[in-house]
Formats: sequence, structure tokens, C-alpha cells
Amino acid sequence: MPPEMFVTSHIHTDGPIPGPHSLLTLISVAHTLDGIPTTVFTTNVRELPGATLHPVALQTWRRQAEDWLSTRRASRPPALAMTAFAQWIDDLPGRPVFVADTADPDYLFLYWYLQRFAGHWPFARTVTDADLHARIDCSTRCPLAGCRMPETVLAKTS
Repeated sequence: MPPEMFVTSHIHTDGPIPGPHSLLTLISVAHTLDGIPTTVFTTNVRELPGATLHPVALQTWRRQAEDWLSTRRASRPPALAMTAFAQWIDDLPGRPVFVADTADPDYLFLYWYLQRFAGHWPFARTVTDADLHARIDCSTRCPLAGCRMPETVLAKTS
């Protein structure tokens, strides 16, 4: 059996739930069992047709205008972005395991987007291990300035 590859993700959205609101940015990192990062996937995603910007997210993004603009640069349609993400997962050298943090909406958005636009959840399994997630968290790879400022809570919208 091939070794497991642990994948953490960091997202930004324009509201609290997928469908009425959109996934804007995705960063995922694959790690070996001992936590060594092996590969990174990043993409900006276009807003869903008919989706709206949640009022709380609007206020947050107004304070982070440069970050908002960064999430809109070179954004891809959701189907292309999720198909590319699913392919990245399929190409990992091992069994992909999604490591979720139940306090973040990452899992909810990614599951919904992958099912809706790629047609499946490409991970062999999902674990909700807070210690493992904290150890291999990939949010430090986020290019948005708001994520690098500890006093700022940037819109996920959470």
C-alpha cells in the first residue's frame, strides 16, 4: 500500500457557506507523515454565478482591499480550478488524506466545490485531528498580507 500524503488547505471566501457565497482563493500543501511539505497547489477562483458577497465579509474585505484584489487576479472558473485541484490530488505520490480543522470552513467549501465541479471527493479519507492540522497547517504560505498580520482576522468569513 502506498504511503499516505497528508493535505492541508487554506481558503478565503466571500461568505460563510458555499453556494450562496464563493470560494475565492485556495492553497493546499501535501505533506509526508513526518510533516515534510512535498508540493503546493494554489489558485484563485471566480465567483459563482448568482452568489453574493456576505455583509460581514464585505466589511472585512473593505479593510483589506489589496488582498481582495489579489484574490481576483488570474482567477479561474470554478470548474477549471476544481478539476485542476482534483488532478493535483490524484497525482500525489501516495494515498491522499485530507486533514481538516473543524473550526474552519475549509472542508465544507472544498467538499462542496469538488463534488459540484469535479464530480467527486478525491481523497482516500478525511481526518479531523487538531494536533496534526496545527503541526502541518499551510496558512503560513498564504500570500495575502492579512494572513501575515496576527492581529487581523481576514475574511474566510469566520
